[in-house]
Amino acid sequence: MTRLNLLLIVATLASAMYLVGVQYESRRLFTELERAQREARRLHTEFERLEVDKRSQATPARVERVAHEKLQMRQVTPGITVYMGQKEPSEQRP
Repeated sequence: MTRLNLLLIVATLASAMYLVGVQYESRRLFTELERAQREARRLHTEFERLEVDKRSQATPARVERVAHEKLQMRQVTPGITVYMGQKEPSEQRP
């Protein structure tokens, strides 16, 4: 009988230790999950902010202003347009 009691006490202690380990692992994983969700929310917010910035940078007025100021481009007019003709296939050199 004492062997059975000793075996049951050892089994109970082993079960309790396993339960403590599982609870610890569960809490650790839950904390890691919350941290990952918080990071995902932060990244989503940053993504939305960058999308708004991208849309504001690509407005036609801004593109035209940058083309004029930084690239020294100007509006196309018929006076500065050069039309290139295409030679007929018989006129091209071999």
